[in-house]
Amino acid sequence: MSTSTSNAPVIQLRDLAKAYQTGEVEVKAVCGVTLEIQRGEFVAVMGASGSGKSTLMNIVGCLDQPTSGNYLLDGVGIAALDRKQLAILRNKKLGFVFQSFNLLARTTALENVELPMFYSHPLIPLRTRRDRALQALEKVGLGDRVRHHPSQLSGGQQQRIAVARALVNQPELVLADEPTGNLDSRTSIEIMGLFQELNESGITIIMVTHELDIAAYCKRIVVMRDGLIIGDHRNENRRQAREERATLDQAEQKARLA
Repeated sequence: MSTSTSNAPVIQLRDLAKAYQTGEVEVKAVCGVTLEIQRGEFVAVMGASGSGKSTLMNIVGCLDQPTSGNYLLDGVGIAALDRKQLAILRNKKLGFVFQSFNLLARTTALENVELPMFYSHPLIPLRTRRDRALQALEKVGLGDRVRHHPSQLSGGQQQRIAVARALVNQPELVLADEPTGNLDSRTSIEIMGLFQELNESGITIIMVTHELDIAAYCKRIVVMRDGLIIGDHRNENRRQAREERATLDQAEQKARLA
């Protein structure tokens, strides 16, 4: 696998298509998508159910292969890789955050975050794995919750663990699939604030969402319909979660003092 230069796009899609066979019917989920995403971008991929956004995300995440077209991840052509090579590339380059958190209920926050390293870096000493997991939890503000189980934590805290798990292998790209879908409005702002902070630190983020108010936190918005990109623009009126959190905190403090 080749290594790309630092100024090359981290994602390059050319005429990408994906079709599924359902009985005698061919369903075209993605229809010739061409897209580039540069390092350091924070991109929302929007669209209604059936628009192709989730299929596109699965291909970008190396969880599915396109029917036709080309996909380069950090300069590496995906089509030429076998299943083992795809798994290695996925574990090295990508971090995943899901709507449903996907945490193991009977393990602690620390153990949940350590888990990806058992698959990607099985020879790393236990102490090193533990230190990296602790650092990831501290980065998302949960350094004091390492021994807690998911059932002892709020939805927002569980999603922060999921983000820490995505970061522990130090990926170049984080893929988030409806990361605020199971959260209330205030917690959604907190999670989007975390994503904005991570993006400011240099991590590239692609987020699938159907919520316009969540996409408004991103730097760029890509809109899909019927397997095609119908819109792609810079977000000139970007919401700032840090400011919104401060405003909410002030309002709550005033309400308590009233």
